[in-house]
Amino acid sequence: MARKIVVKDLLEAGVHFGHLTRKWNPNMAPYIYMERNGIHIINLYKTAAKIEEAGEALKKIAGSGRKILFVATKKQAKDIVAEKAKAANMPYITERWPGGMLTNFVTIRKAVKKMATIDRMKQDGTFMTLSKKERLAVDRLRTKLEKNLGSISDMSRLPAALFVVDTTREHIAVAEALKLNIPIFAMVDTNSDPRVIDYVIPSNDDASKSIDAIMSFVSEAVIEGLSERKSGGKDDEDEEKMEKAAKKDKAAKPAKKEKAEVPSTDKEDVEAMKEAKEPVRQKSKKEVLKEEE
Repeated sequence: MARKIVVKDLLEAGVHFGHLTRKWNPNMAPYIYMERNGIHIINLYKTAAKIEEAGEALKKIAGSGRKILFVATKKQAKDIVAEKAKAANMPYITERWPGGMLTNFVTIRKAVKKMATIDRMKQDGTFMTLSKKERLAVDRLRTKLEKNLGSISDMSRLPAALFVVDTTREHIAVAEALKLNIPIFAMVDTNSDPRVIDYVIPSNDDASKSIDAIMSFVSEAVIEGLSERKSGGKDDEDEEKMEKAAKKDKAAKPAKKEKAEVPSTDKEDVEAMKEAKEPVRQKSKKEVLKEEE
């Protein structure tokens, strides 16, 4: 990563503050430094190491041209995550997690395409041919779709990774990613279970300063990966075209027919087969009776 992570900066942002000790998850014990005034204190040295690890992995994913979906629907995180995701040119969900967003991605894509259809109607004048009541209904639908799915309109396929703020709140998103084996990066507080997360960043996921500090490091890593990709001369559209062309070629080529195995025969059998010009004919009843006589 370009910027070095300083523990002092994390301390000033309040990243070390966990939840109340009575609300803790015992699986977070390795990341807890101590208890103070009934609150668990997170070990920031481990947090810094985990940010480095997650940043390198996110940088590689972004550099490969794949998308990372950012998820944060809590009030203090949504604006920060939306801003950082936009800066990194990545999709994000900050309103409400639509059930089946990953496991039923085809249906979600249909809803996104519906927005494009409405926009085309407005451009070609078809929208004005509708009645006033129908126009109001279409406008309401467009606004609703834009609010919930507008941020993922450019996401044409499943994301390569998920970045989640508060895994307890976004448990449905985590469950869907686990079902599809999509790597999960997450800010994990002391009340959450880190066992289901691939890249755990132990941190305070309730304070806006803490979220902003972690998201700044993460977005920088993603932007760095994208800039390296651009300098390499690769383009997402070119990659998608190549993939489609490869699929077409594969579908066009007929499957190779396996040659039937010829059983091995002796020399006498081969000569006999060569001499036989006609297939053996079965004798009729009359011919058999004549031979007997």
